[in-house]
Amino acid sequence: MKKAGILNRHLSGALAELGHGHGVLVCDAGMPIPDGPRVVDLAFRAGVPSFAEVLDGLLAELVVEGATAAREVRAANPEAAGLLDARFPDLALVPHERLKELSAGARLIVRTGEARPYANVLLRCGVFF
Repeated sequence: MKKAGILNRHLSGALAELGHGHGVLVCDAGMPIPDGPRVVDLAFRAGVPSFAEVLDGLLAELVVEGATAAREVRAANPEAAGLLDARFPDLALVPHERLKELSAGARLIVRTGEARPYANVLLRCGVFF
């Protein structure tokens, strides 16, 4: 058994399969999940695990070359907006409907237990070399 890093076997395996340019949507419990992408649902109960916990865990494991979030996060969820701004200085913002469209092209969706609106981000994988 792993003693460090991501212990969830479904998530760990899915991350190992990602390549350059693949998308990973990290989303709250209310985000509609499109058919197609692989889904790892970590939601246990409202707020557990939090969006911040899951995002930080993924960022420790992935190389990310870009991130996109819903423009509405700024007004509707300032805490999530601040978290995203701190981690992604070049964060791209699109209308929420567009983020939902883009999420259909993600390779992996990781659902958190977050119960606040617009706590969603689409990550674009980079390479470590």
